Amino acid sequence: MTRSAAPTEQIRARLAGYQRRFPLLFEEYFRNLSSTLDAPSFSRFTPECLGLLKDLSLRGGKRMRVALLFEAAGLVTDEPLAALDAAALSIELLQTHALVHDDIIDNSAVRRGGPSTYYAYRDRFPDHPQAALGLALLAGDLALTSALQVLLDSEAPLAVRQAMVEVQTRAASATFVGQIIDMERDFTADPGEEILHQVADFKTARYSVLAPMRLGLLAAGEQPDTFQAEFRRYARLAGICGQMRDDYLDLFGDAETMGKPTGTDIRDGRRNYTVHAILKAADETERAVLRSGLGDPACSEETIGSIRDIARHHGVHETMRADMRRCAELASGEAAGWRSRWRAEAVAFFEYLPIWSVERAL
Repeated sequence: MTRSAAPTEQIRARLAGYQRRFPLLFEEYFRNLSSTLDAPSFSRFTPECLGLLKDLSLRGGKRMRVALLFEAAGLVTDEPLAALDAAALSIELLQTHALVHDDIIDNSAVRRGGPSTYYAYRDRFPDHPQAALGLALLAGDLALTSALQVLLDSEAPLAVRQAMVEVQTRAASATFVGQIIDMERDFTADPGEEILHQVADFKTARYSVLAPMRLGLLAAGEQPDTFQAEFRRYARLAGICGQMRDDYLDLFGDAETMGKPTGTDIRDGRRNYTVHAILKAADETERAVLRSGLGDPACSEETIGSIRDIARHHGVHETMRADMRRCAELASGEAAGWRSRWRAEAVAFFEYLPIWSVERAL
């Protein structure tokens, strides 16, 4: 595929627009929620919980899910649509829920360059670890129910609201299954590629790619079920590509840029795409080095560095880059098939986004 610089610059500009606009929307949402949430006046923990959710939510990055939502609506029309803001809030609140619970599951101290919600509560209640755990769980639960409530309270027609709630409910359910099979995967010595793809599909693709696209079409008055098969193919490829990128960056990325340390997946015992690729390429002595650090929370930076060196020696970083690019090209080709049906500008966004997402990470 031949690509010019212009579409890439347009994508960057449009993403920057979503990044600038969305925090203002989130600020207003949490300001209103603080005054409208049904909670007793004596409670100090409830506003603290909202504050932590707001803080985590506003530390968000590129707002890719919001971009997918608006661009999916843009496939149909460039007119402003009232339902999109509520759908954007719902998407990001569901993401906040996922991050809060992810950090509990992974016992992660850092998220998006700041303390995870779980560790913020641990610092708040150092002598009451069970209370800290419980409050973090409840904060995540509140983010999830808020993601659905914001759709029910939106100005969209009733049928659209109901359909959007169904999309988000199914997306959340798929994500929960994804978390379960993600943990199950780590009890397998070396899961095959198809298992890794299934985890990426359930844990990432369905709520991060497919759900925003379906919500965007609903907001524009379309019936997304008509296009389910092609959207599923695009979302699965983009989700696999995104998970490969995240796994790659965890070992080969820059800690300062990511806002969290590298090697976390090794220490957590994650049998991810990177670990699978190293095990496949390395000899038995090198595999022993990897296994010595895999699942060891105290694994030293020196050992992580050795594992990284082994991977580089066997060209694992290059193989993973090639795999990511191949998935991105396949997703782009899927989107190219939409040109005859939908608005060219929005189709171009979906064509270039997966390729740009890989290139900017590498």
